[in-house]
Amino acid sequence: MLFFLIIVLLFLGILLYIFVEYQQSLKNSQNGSSLQHENIKFNGVRNKSGKINILLLGIDARGKEKSRADTIMIAQYDPEAKKFKIASIMRDSYVYIPGHGKNKINAAHAYGGPELLRKTIKNNFDIDIEYFILVDFKGFTKAIDKAFPEGIEINVEKEMSKGIGVTLHPGVQKLHGKELLGYVRFRKDAESDFGRVRRQQEVLKQIIDEFISIKGIVKLPSVIGAIQPYILTNIEYKQALSILTSFLSSDTKNIDFFRIPVDESFEDVTYPQVGAVLDIDIEQNKKALKEFLYK
Repeated sequence: MLFFLIIVLLFLGILLYIFVEYQQSLKNSQNGSSLQHENIKFNGVRNKSGKINILLLGIDARGKEKSRADTIMIAQYDPEAKKFKIASIMRDSYVYIPGHGKNKINAAHAYGGPELLRKTIKNNFDIDIEYFILVDFKGFTKAIDKAFPEGIEINVEKEMSKGIGVTLHPGVQKLHGKELLGYVRFRKDAESDFGRVRRQQEVLKQIIDEFISIKGIVKLPSVIGAIQPYILTNIEYKQALSILTSFLSSDTKNIDFFRIPVDESFEDVTYPQVGAVLDIDIEQNKKALKEFLYK
């Protein structure tokens, strides 16, 4: 009986800790976001394979003004294999946007939000997406500083400053939220957006690795509270908890990464009124993306 009572008290203590940490972080963050917290129309389609496809979008929130999507990813979770895959779609990919003609794929968000971007991906790559998560970049910096107050260790390969609001010097160092955001957004070099996507995937993998440790899980309630005002999503809490629990209980926590366009499937082209784009071979990239997600 005493043992049972101790277990119950321990469980209640954990729940109280989670609630207090979450509420405190939420209170400290809720006035800082420019996201318009409204119901977003998103006609998500469940994939017949049973795998869960989630559209991940990173933007600079500007209140009621819709911005282009700076980061576009498709995250897929396979409940049976308990495995994640993440495919980045480069924002300058030149595609057909339903109702708007051909343009850079990131323009779809400015024209019609996550729903039009979902339709655009379906139209060009024939991938059904069920859920979306839209993150204001301010939330990224808040989450990093909350979860990792000492920073994330990164080997900065070159000096970076143009267009990112901070100056980063070469070498292994710990970056805090604003610096890390600058690192993953830098594109003013010979690699351009290709280097930016590579760094995004590198940092995302490192953050996930940190979070699946015991130390990271303990911090999760306060991180969720800190970032919640900076996120819009149609994923219900129970579904998110189910995916997270399933992933954490798996034997392997490896995540596979991919990039669209694939090598030798595009040309750098400049079009009037659109500017410099990646004119991609749609059929080649559609096939490659399907093989990555469903092989």
